[in-house]
Order: sequence, then structure tokens, then C-alpha cells
Amino acid sequence: MVQTLRLLLGDQLSSRMSSLRDLDPARDVVMLAEVAAEATYVRHHKKKIAFLFAAMRAFAADLDARGVRVRYVKLDDPDNAGSLEAELARAVKTLRPREIVLTEPGEHRLAGAMADWELGVPVEVREDTRFLCPHAAFHTWAQGRRQLRMEYFYREMRVAHGLLLDEGKPTGGRWNFDAENRKPARADFFMPQPPRFEPDARTRDVLNLVAHRFPDHFGDLEPFWFGVTHEHAEQAFAHFLREALPRFGDYQDAMLVGEPFLYHAVISMYLNAGLLDPLDVCRRAEAEYRAGRAPLNCVEGFIRQVLGWREYVRGIYWLHGPNYVHENALGAARDLPWFYWSGDTEMACLSAAIGQTKREAYAHHIQRLMVTGNFALLAGIDPHQVHEWYLAVYADAYEWVEAPNTIGMSQFADGGTLASKPYAASGAYIDRMSDYCGHCVYDVKQKNGPQACPFNYLYWDFLARNRTTLANNPRVAPMYRTLDRLSEERRAEIARDAAEFLAQLK
Repeated sequence: MVQTLRLLLGDQLSSRMSSLRDLDPARDVVMLAEVAAEATYVRHHKKKIAFLFAAMRAFAADLDARGVRVRYVKLDDPDNAGSLEAELARAVKTLRPREIVLTEPGEHRLAGAMADWELGVPVEVREDTRFLCPHAAFHTWAQGRRQLRMEYFYREMRVAHGLLLDEGKPTGGRWNFDAENRKPARADFFMPQPPRFEPDARTRDVLNLVAHRFPDHFGDLEPFWFGVTHEHAEQAFAHFLREALPRFGDYQDAMLVGEPFLYHAVISMYLNAGLLDPLDVCRRAEAEYRAGRAPLNCVEGFIRQVLGWREYVRGIYWLHGPNYVHENALGAARDLPWFYWSGDTEMACLSAAIGQTKREAYAHHIQRLMVTGNFALLAGIDPHQVHEWYLAVYADAYEWVEAPNTIGMSQFADGGTLASKPYAASGAYIDRMSDYCGHCVYDVKQKNGPQACPFNYLYWDFLARNRTTLANNPRVAPMYRTLDRLSEERRAEIARDAAEFLAQLK
């Protein structure tokens, strides 16, 4: 008789999971299952599926080596029932546990399904204690606030966890050094590459499985270089601390052709799957500053992304409930263009960001926000379709982190719940922060006409289309004053060029 059947989801690959807190190896069984329902609810990138399956198998092997009984269901098991509920039901019939214990999922979709499970034994769902701000704490922080701005949340998190503080005050006299972190990179910089891990036999089996079962999913499966173990993730983070953190802050917003990683950590897929601990990585980054090996602006910028932004967007996601992904404050209704899947566009910045996404299942935050996201915002793409694209194509994407970044930050579809203004920009921003424009058939300096960068006229057309909703936003009002100063002839050119461009967008 099994006392407790403990289910681990594919993004819960940590011995610190609340579901394993009171594990008794003599009486309990830990279960992991590769199921088609979780691999196909959106058409996940092939590399994302391979990463999770390979990491699940590696973690199961580690548990087994430590004497834990593991029930592992592979996707190609002939008896695989295809969903988590059905696999649990099969396990209950075979093992006859007295109870099932699991840690809450990261998505409303799965949480809602779990509420309807009928398995014949008690099911205990525990809070995910990997995160640094419990649900109740975020609800308390949000209660009564007119605006839920990340900066104030971040400051309280710094104090609560004692990071970058000197005698109770922010190290360096400021909470935020973001103003120092907006330098455009140059192609002659030495760019440290993230460690690449050669697939072992177990991972190679997964790659063959994914190639066979998901041939029509987005993205390139190989070369596959992601780490799939805790040891790999630790090596990747140690490499970042040593080689890239000292310049991460300065150039975190920069974009270069052929340089997908620059000085970024490239650890978000490891963090979000449980292979790294968020508080640990923050403390180790702070230690680099204290030891004089990394400047304050770089370390603060990294900690803000993990301790501040990551925890904040999760709080927003659970605060606003499952309907958040359907918000559409700007009424955007155009279908997502096919080039988001193919990468086949003459716009060099989009081609670079999407092509990189196809190859690597990765793009850094400015490529996501200010290239693919900015274009979708300006073109009036249906935000739910944009949301599903981001959820599918990135190895680090889970709805709790992806949806607020897309619906709130990128598409302003929540009407300002998360962001104080739309993150809309013309081609000048992309030109300043990248070298993409020098490789483009369009001219970023031209404002109108067939050779003009589409971002230029789409930016003003976006403002004109959304005047009723946005004109009273104090952070956008100056742009409307500029728009109103344009001649009638110029505004007519903007409307014509935008209409012609959008009409051929398929």
C-alpha cells in the first residue's frame, strides 16, 4: 500500500517543492508524466518540449538514485492515457494510495482542471513555496492601491529579503539604476556565449521522440544545447556571474545581428522549471557586487528582474484571475501575421528576432517587448493571439509569467493595470538600441512612403486610432500634442501608408 502519491509537474523539478516537503521514501511514490495534453494545448516550440521532457527524466533519475520510488510515464508508453488526470487515475488504480499531494500549477487552465478531478482519493494542493511573495502577501500589498506599480513592490521585496541594503537603506543611495542600463551595444564587443551542453543518451532519446511526435510544431529542434539537470543550470549561472554579469546592466536593452545572447543570463528556463532557486541567484549576484567583481547597476538590474519583476507579474496573474488573458482594452482585432511563425518578413528587426526565436526558443526582453511586441501593438493584433504565440515559442514561457508580460506590458490590453503607458515606439528606438536597421530594405530615417520604416507611420497611426482611450494618459499626452502639430497633409500620409501596409498584412 502506498501512503502518498506525490505528483510533480514538468516545471516543478526541485527537491524543495512543497509537495515533497514531508516525503517518506519508504511509503510514498513520486510521479512525473509526459502527456500529450500538456505538450499540445498550444503548439510549443520543439526545443521547449524537449527541454522539459529531458529535464523531467533527469530529475526522476536523480530521485531514484536517492532511494525515492518514482512512477515515470513516458510519452511513448503504450498505456499513456494522454492527460494528467487520466494518468493519475491509472496510478491510483495500480498503486492504491491513500492520498495525492501536489504543488499548485502555474496556470489557471490547469488549476481549473484540477478542481474538477475525481480520483477517488483525497487530493491536497499546496502553495508553490519556490516563489518569494506568497499569494496572500501580494493580495495584501495590492489591496486598496489605485495603481499596482512594480517599483514600489520591488522596494518592499528588497527590504523583506535583505538584498542590496546598507543599514536599512538601498545600497548606493538609490533603489533603481535602470537609467544607467540603456547603452546600445557595439558589434566589436566580446560577447560571452552561454554554456552549451552536449545531449547525453537520455536526452538524445527525448530529441528523437520530439522529432517523431511533434514534427509540425514551431521551431528548430537541433542543435539542442540546453542544460537539463541542476548541475547544468548551476554551471550556466556560475558562467553568467563570472563572464557576463559585469556588463549585463549596461547593455541589457541592446540588440545586435547575430548575437542573440549578449550579456544576458539565459537562465530563465532553468529558474522557471525549478532547476535554480530565485533567492539563491539574487544573493549570489549581490555577493559579486560585495566582492568588487560586478558594478552595482548590473547587479541591481539583475536582482530587479528576478526579485522584482518576476514575482510582481506572478502576483498580477493570480490576482486578476483566468479572464485576464482575454482582456483587450484597445479593441485590437487583426489576426497574427503568418510571419510570426515563419520569420519571412523584409523588416530586418522582426526577421532577426523571430528567426532567433525559431532557432533558440529564446529572445531577450527588449526583443520581445520592443520588436515583436511593439509591432503587434502598433498593428492592432488581437492580444490573445499574441499571448498564445509568446506562450508557445519560448522555452521559459509559462502563463503566470508570460500573460502579464504580454497582455499588460507589451499589448496594454489590460488598459494600464500593469504598465503606466503603452510601450509603443517608432523605428528610431530600434535604430538607437540595435544594428538591425543597417541591414533592412526599409529606411528608418524616412517617415512616409514605400521605403519608410513601417514602425514610423504605424506609431502615429496607433496613436490616432486609439486617441479616445489614450489621450488622457499623462505619459502619452505629449505625443498627442506632437501629433496635433503635424500638418493635415502629413497626417493624411500617415493614415494612407498605414492603411496600405496593414491591408497587405497576412
